[in-house]
Amino acid sequence: MAGVYEGPVQVLIDELGRLPGVGPKSAQRIAFHLLKLAPEDARRLADAIVEVKDKVTWCTRCYNIAAEGDLCGFCRDERRDPALVCVVEEPRDIVAIERTAEFRGRYHVLQGAISPIEGIGPEHLRVRELLVRIGDEGIEEVILATNPNIEGEATAMYLANLLKPLGLKVTRIASGLPVGGDLEYADEVTLGRALEGRREL
Repeated sequence: MAGVYEGPVQVLIDELGRLPGVGPKSAQRIAFHLLKLAPEDARRLADAIVEVKDKVTWCTRCYNIAAEGDLCGFCRDERRDPALVCVVEEPRDIVAIERTAEFRGRYHVLQGAISPIEGIGPEHLRVRELLVRIGDEGIEEVILATNPNIEGEATAMYLANLLKPLGLKVTRIASGLPVGGDLEYADEVTLGRALEGRREL
């Protein structure tokens, strides 16, 4: 599909195609949708992209997205428990945890997970910053809420081995069967984790 369209149209398609999850056909569809938009709608989208790049930064404490000042809204909220920190891979993971309305502590965003295949080691994540926070902020419990996949498990194990000698309570979110799921369709790993994480009723 490269070079089919002239000038700015092809540039737009190429740039859209660089976005995650957007293939050549999707990029072309989006580009033609944008061409059909009223000029003020297209400008509003362009302005939103420019504004987010100009104004949004990383929180200097937890490395979540911060839109106002140095700290994100969770770090500025004095009602949250500073002794309890939930470690996640990406800022979008915070949204999932907040939807439960069960967690009232603070967060720490690693901005990735350990993945030797992609060349991402602990030194590429915000691990050092987490250790500094533990020393400075009186954190008592760290909840490891990395994804239940190979990279997330490797990251959780690495962090657990690093944090336990510091005398902290280190916990891992439970994983297992989804509500409404059938046992016969569960894979062995998921079912095994569900059995490990069983609780008394």
